[in-house]
Order: sequence, then C-alpha cells, then structure tokens
Amino acid sequence: MSLSFRPILSALAASLLAACATGAPAPAPGVPAVVTSAYHGDAARPAEGRGWVRTELYFATGRWDATPEDAAAAEQRWLDFLDREVTPRFPKGLSVIDVYGQWLPPGSDTPSRLRSKELVVHHPDTPEQAAAIEAIRTAWKQETGHLSVLRSQLHADVSF
Repeated sequence: MSLSFRPILSALAASLLAACATGAPAPAPGVPAVVTSAYHGDAARPAEGRGWVRTELYFATGRWDATPEDAAAAEQRWLDFLDREVTPRFPKGLSVIDVYGQWLPPGSDTPSRLRSKELVVHHPDTPEQAAAIEAIRTAWKQETGHLSVLRSQLHADVSF
C-alpha cells in the first residue's frame, strides 16, 4: 500500500520545492522589501532596549458582585484616575487589563472577591521611573483607602 503513495508524495515534494524556489512576491509600492519587528535608525525607538523592566500593578476597583450602577461608577473612577495619575507619568504607552482578583484581608476567614485592573508598563529601569510607579500606587491607596496595590516587576529586553 505504501507504494501507491509514492507518486503523491513525490508530486507534493516537488510542488513545495517549486514554491520555495520562486521566492516571495514583490512588495506593494511604498512597502519596504524587508520588514522586521524593530524600527532601525529611529533614535526615539532603539532597535533593542536592555535595562528595561515590565511593571505590573494590580488595583482593586470594586466588589465582584457589585450592582451595574456601582460597577459603572467604579469604572468611571478608574478612568479618571488613569487620566489624572497614570497617563501623565507614562504618556508613551501602557496597557490595562480587566482581571478578577481575590485576597484574604487581615483577620478574615473569607476572601474578598474583587473587580480589578492590571496596569502593565514597560519602561527603563531608572530611579525616576520607579518613583513614578510608587507615586501611582500611593495615589490609589490615598484615593480609595485600600491597604495595598500589588506590584510585580520583571527585567525585560524590549524591541519596538
């Protein structure tokens, strides 16, 4: 039986080799012939970014079982905070992800289930950037009365 597949396999192999030999089609007018994931020669965006970190902050924004009205108010409060405290400190870019979170408050046997936001910022590992992150955490705790804002930080090699 395997002998009957040889002509099919031979034809398939020949087709694949022919496709590889013809190369890629010519790019459209105005499109570079070679496209990479990095902007080369752009001083504002180096090809490689060493000495950067990925900082993640986790903000509780309200109870998981909040009424639609309370959830909408919490979302608006978050957006106002983002515009006022976060974006001015990191105007070049950031990401916000809706997450479910829970934690066990001191002295409690039942975890608090919370609507939360994960803020992700890639930035140079400098004292100024670290101070900006801490200012955001402090501002949220002062505004909401929350005990903490979880911070996680990893070293990152980035390319734009």
